[in-house]
Amino acid sequence: MKICIYGAGAIGGWMGVRLAQTGHEISVVARGATLAALREHGLQLVENGKTAAVQVAASESSADLGPQDIVIVAVKAPAMAAVAAGIAPLLTKDTVVVTAMNGVPWWFCDGLGAAFAGKRLTSVDPDGAIAAAIPSAQTIGCVVHASCLQDAPGVIRHHLGNGLILGEACGQPSERLQTLVAMLVAAGFNASASQQIQRDVWYKLWGNMTMNPISAITGATTDKILGDDLVRGFVTSAMLEAKEIGAKFGIPIDQAPSDRHQVTLKLGAMKTSMLQDVLARKSVELDALVGAVRELGQITEVPTPFIDALLGLSRLHARTLGLY
Repeated sequence: MKICIYGAGAIGGWMGVRLAQTGHEISVVARGATLAALREHGLQLVENGKTAAVQVAASESSADLGPQDIVIVAVKAPAMAAVAAGIAPLLTKDTVVVTAMNGVPWWFCDGLGAAFAGKRLTSVDPDGAIAAAIPSAQTIGCVVHASCLQDAPGVIRHHLGNGLILGEACGQPSERLQTLVAMLVAAGFNASASQQIQRDVWYKLWGNMTMNPISAITGATTDKILGDDLVRGFVTSAMLEAKEIGAKFGIPIDQAPSDRHQVTLKLGAMKTSMLQDVLARKSVELDALVGAVRELGQITEVPTPFIDALLGLSRLHARTLGLY
């Protein structure tokens, strides 16, 4: 298949190399140092002590790459407006767009049933431009359970995890979903199909929405965040608010926050992606991870004083650094 990676960072690059190794025709939309590196050295993946390099077509303009069978969007949420503005040349009516991103996506409400379908979350798609450019009917969501780092432009290091959960944005299982999952399994991923991808998005977010911004503000790794009684209590209160919101739109979470804390602690001294972005002075994706949760609380009429405080403090911190 012709597959374009829009955003050859850690996750997009990892997926691109694996798919190229199984014979798919891979192209990449990139710019600056990443574009130069891809043209000179190809896309590289460091895994199990070995480095693999694959040649890819790369351009700053999607018009140079042409229509694709699949487009994998693997960018941070703040970059989505630019993706929406540039993606059209890659798409036909049959192109499948796979979103491998953290946080609440613009299509989230479309798979929550009639009461929520079509609701636009202004926190992640303020003017509807993303939904207009990438219709949810053409979109398959992908929840990534893996850790990859970008060692240098075009050079990805796979750290741990191999899981991909995929599901139709509109919530209806499909033949194309099964085909995509089979393709990813053949490429070496532990890929599976979800009956409702919103459920998997929400469950992953339930931990990310607190650990990421608190680490960004404090500079602390996740073990230190949960090792402080007062901070752990704050995290728990915010998670309970999110749990109530999810129950209101039909995605209850059976765990208690303390159960999730134990899972997070097993990962050790983890430096979250948002903390890495702050240290690298990159824009932070607060809207998708926290702002959207607050907005869903407003829609479902669930009070969110702890989430409000988390968003306010982390937003102010990021604005002060020029990262939001």
